[in-house]
Amino acid sequence: ILLILGFLFTLAVISLIAVAVTQNQPLPKNIKYGIVLDAGSSHTNLYIYEWPAEKENDTGVVKQVEVCKVEGPGISGYSHATEKAGPSLEQCLQQAKEVIPSAQHKETPVYLGATAGMRLLRLQNESAADKVLYSVGNTLRSAPFNFQGARIITGQEEGAYGWITINYLLGNFKQVSGWKKLLRSLESLSETSGALDLGGASTQITFVSKDLSSESPENQLYFRLYGKDYQVYTHSFLCYGKDQALQQKLARDLQATWIDFYFQTMENSSLPDPCFHKGYERTINITEFFKNPCTSDKRKELPFSQLYIKGEGDYQKCRENIQKLFDKSNCPYSSCSFNGIYLPPLQGDFGAFSAFYFVMNFLNLTSEPNPLALNKVTSTIKSFCARPWQEVKTAYQHIKEKYLSEYCFSGAYILSLLENGYEFTENNWQMIHFLGKIGSSDAGWTLGYMLNLTNMIPAEEPARPPLSHGSYVGLMVLCSLVLVSVLLFAWLLFHKPKCLQKGIV
Repeated sequence: ILLILGFLFTLAVISLIAVAVTQNQPLPKNIKYGIVLDAGSSHTNLYIYEWPAEKENDTGVVKQVEVCKVEGPGISGYSHATEKAGPSLEQCLQQAKEVIPSAQHKETPVYLGATAGMRLLRLQNESAADKVLYSVGNTLRSAPFNFQGARIITGQEEGAYGWITINYLLGNFKQVSGWKKLLRSLESLSETSGALDLGGASTQITFVSKDLSSESPENQLYFRLYGKDYQVYTHSFLCYGKDQALQQKLARDLQATWIDFYFQTMENSSLPDPCFHKGYERTINITEFFKNPCTSDKRKELPFSQLYIKGEGDYQKCRENIQKLFDKSNCPYSSCSFNGIYLPPLQGDFGAFSAFYFVMNFLNLTSEPNPLALNKVTSTIKSFCARPWQEVKTAYQHIKEKYLSEYCFSGAYILSLLENGYEFTENNWQMIHFLGKIGSSDAGWTLGYMLNLTNMIPAEEPARPPLSHGSYVGLMVLCSLVLVSVLLFAWLLFHKPKCLQKGIV
C-alpha cells in the first residue's frame, strides 16, 4: 500500500509540475523583417523594419530597427556608368545580413523605390533609367533576401506613403488591441496630420480635408488602415525639390540677362546671385546645366561654356527671385496652390520632414518645443544669408561646402514654398511641425510603404500554448484531486479514527 501511495503521490506531483511548466513557458517570438531602399535623387538609404507576424486589422505593427546610408550619389547619378548602380548597394546589403537572423533571410522581402531623381532621368534618358534599374535589380536578386522589385514610384505614392508614416508614428491611426479596441470603435475618427515632404528633385503635400471636392480626382487617393478608410489629397511637384528649384532659379536668372551675356566674353560671364553668401563663387558648366529636364525649356545659346556665380547675400532679393518660380496667375479650380494645381483649404497640423527638417534644423529652428513664429524664422534666415561666406565657412568647417553654400537659398526657398506656394500665413504657421525622427523611426515615405505592403503579407496564426485553456485547467484539477486523495488516504491509514479501531477489535 505504501509503495502504491508513494507512486501515485510522485506521479501527481510530477504531472502538476510538468503541465504547469509546459503550459507557461515563454512563447517563441514570431518576428518578421522587411527591407525598403529609398533611392532618392542625391543618395540612397536602406531601412530595415520588423513587425510581429500576428497582425492587427491586417496591418503589421512595423518599427524601424536599422538604417544604412549608401556611399556615393543616388542611383540616378550612375546614368553614365549604369553597371555601377547595383554594386553601390552591396555594403548596406551586407549590413542587413548581419542585422536580420540568417534563418529568416529567404523570407525577408526587399523592395527598392526610386523617387524624383529617377523620374527625371526617365524623362531625360529612358534607356539609361532602365539600365540603372536592371543593374540594381541584379544586385538585389543576388542577395539572400526575397527580392520583390525595384521600380520608380510615382509622386503620388511618395506623398501618400509619407502621410501614412507620420500618422502611424504619431498614433493617429489608434493602433490598439483587446478591450481598448471596442472603446475606440465607439469614438469618431481622430484627426490626422498632413505631410510636407521636400527632397532634392520634388516636393509633396498630402492631407485629409473635409472640404475635398471631386473637381480634381487625380489628386485623391484611398487607403484602409487599422480597419478605417481614409481619403487623402496629395500632389507631387516634380522639379520643385530644393536642388532642382535652385537650378530653375539660376536658369530664370540667366534667361533674364541672356542679352547682356550674349555680348560678353567667357572671362566676364559672371552672374550675381542674391541667394549665395557675399564672397562665394561657383562655376557652372552650361552644357550640362541645360540637359536637365527641369531647365531644358529655358535653354539659350551663349557665347561661353561656363558661368560664374558670385554671391550677394541679399535675402529680400533672393525671395523675390524665388517667388517667380510659383505661377499664381491661373487657377482653373475653386482654389489652387501654384502652376494651376488644385489645392483644397489647408486643414489640421502638418509634419514637415526630409529637407524641410534638415534645413530648419541646421538653422537651429527646430529645437524649441513649440514651432517658432513665422517672423522669427524669417529674421533668422535673413541674418544667416547676410553673413559673409568666409565667416560661414570658418564657423561650419565640418559641413561640406556644397551643402553649406546652399543653406541660404534652401531656407529662403522653404519659406517661399510654404508661404507663396501653399499659402501658409502668420496665423496658421504654428500648424507646421518640422520632424526628423518620431521615436526611433525616421519620418519619410519608406515606413508608410512597408505598412501598406504588409497588408499583402498573410497574417500568421499566433504561437499558442500546447494545451487549450480548458484542457489546462482540467488537467490541473485532475492532478490536484489525485494528489489530495493520496494524501487523505495516507492520513487515514496512519491515523485511524477511534470508531474504526473499536470496530476492528
